[in-house]
Amino acid sequence: MAGVEKPYRVYRGGRVKGRVPLEHPPERAPRRDGREPGKPKIRRPRRRWSWKRRILVTLLALIVLFVIWALSGFLSFRSGVAAANKRLDRMAPNVRAALTHQNGAILSHPTTILLLGTDHMNNDQRVYDFHSDSIMVLRTDPSKHRLAYLSIPRDLRVEIPGHGPNKINTAMQLGGPALAVRTIENFTGLPINHVMVINFHDFRKLIDNIGGITIDVPEAILSNPFDCPYTVQRCKTWKGWRFAKGKQHMNGWRAQIYSRIRENQLNPADTDITRGERQQQVIRAVESKLVGFSTFLGLPFNGSTLVNPLATDLSAWQFVQLGWVLKRAPGSKALHCRLGGSSDSSGTSDIIPSEENRSVIGEVTGATAPQPPNRALGFFAPGCFVGSSSPSR
Repeated sequence: MAGVEKPYRVYRGGRVKGRVPLEHPPERAPRRDGREPGKPKIRRPRRRWSWKRRILVTLLALIVLFVIWALSGFLSFRSGVAAANKRLDRMAPNVRAALTHQNGAILSHPTTILLLGTDHMNNDQRVYDFHSDSIMVLRTDPSKHRLAYLSIPRDLRVEIPGHGPNKINTAMQLGGPALAVRTIENFTGLPINHVMVINFHDFRKLIDNIGGITIDVPEAILSNPFDCPYTVQRCKTWKGWRFAKGKQHMNGWRAQIYSRIRENQLNPADTDITRGERQQQVIRAVESKLVGFSTFLGLPFNGSTLVNPLATDLSAWQFVQLGWVLKRAPGSKALHCRLGGSSDSSGTSDIIPSEENRSVIGEVTGATAPQPPNRALGFFAPGCFVGSSSPSR
C-alpha cells in the first residue's frame, strides 16, 4: 500500500492540545439575522501619555484642589468673622456710626484701623467692662507697600469729647470703643475707618495655635515682678521676668508677658512708652504668621477660630484684602511710631502731650520723613523709626 494515496495528512508538528491547524481558516457562519459577518476588529496598541499631557493634567488637578481648599477655608473663616462682628455689636452697638467711612477698597486705598487691647474676656458677663491695656493705630498704604504702626500711651492726657481732659485710656472706660474712636480721631486728626478690640486672653491662645512667634529682643530685659508663676514663698524672692537679647521663639504666654513689661530694671529708659514698641513687635510677628502658607493650609480646619480674640467691624472679604496688603508690605519698610510728651509737673502719672506729636502724625501719613525720638526731650519723647527693630535708646 505504499503507492496508494492516503485519505489524510500526517501532522508532524508534535502533540498539541486542541484542534489540528488547517490550511485555510474556517468560514464564519452567517449571523442569525441573515447579515453577512463583519470584518474582525483590529485592536490598536494604546498610546502612552506624553510628559506634557501628564504635567497639564497634574496642574489642572492641583488648581481644582487649590480652589476647593481656598473656598472651604474662606467659608470657615467667614463664620468666625461673623461671630467677631456680633461680639462688637453686643459690646458697642454705636461704634459703627463713629467710624469714618472709607472710600474705596482696602486693597487699593489707605486704611486706618484702631487696635484696642483689653485685659478681660469678650463674653456676655463682662461685655461692658472696658479696660484698655494698649492703644495702637495701624495705617496701611497699598500704593507704597508700607505699614505704619502708631502706639499711643495710655496715660497721655487728651480732651475726651463730653468729659474734658483726662487720660486717653479713660475714653474706653467711659464710653467704650465708640468714644475711644472719637477721642483718637479728634486728637490725632487721623480718620479711623475700622476698629479691632483684641482680647489678650484669647490672643495668647491664637499665638499657640499658629505655632508661636519669633521676636528679636533689642536688649536684655529684667522686668519688675508681676504675674509670678511660682509658689507664694518663692515669689517673695523672685526678681522678675528675664529676656535675653536677640531672636527667640515665644509661645503665647511668653509673648504676652513680653508685651506687658512696663519697667526694665536693666535700663531706666525703658518705660510704658517703649512697651508700645514691644507690642508692635508682637502684632507684626503675628501678622506675618497669619498671612503665611502654613496658616492657609489649616484654614478649612481652624479658620473659624483665628478671629476668636477679636471683636471687629471688618468683613471676611475685607480681612482677605488686609491680609494681601500685609503680605506685600515688607517688615524692612514698616514705620514704627509713638506719641508722647513730658511728665506732669504737678506729680500725676499723666503724660502731657508735646508739639512734636503733630510731626509724628505727618510721618505716619507719609507727609514728612520719619524722625527718631529726641533723647533731649526725655523718656516720653515721640518719634518714628523704620525697620523691624528699634533704635538704641
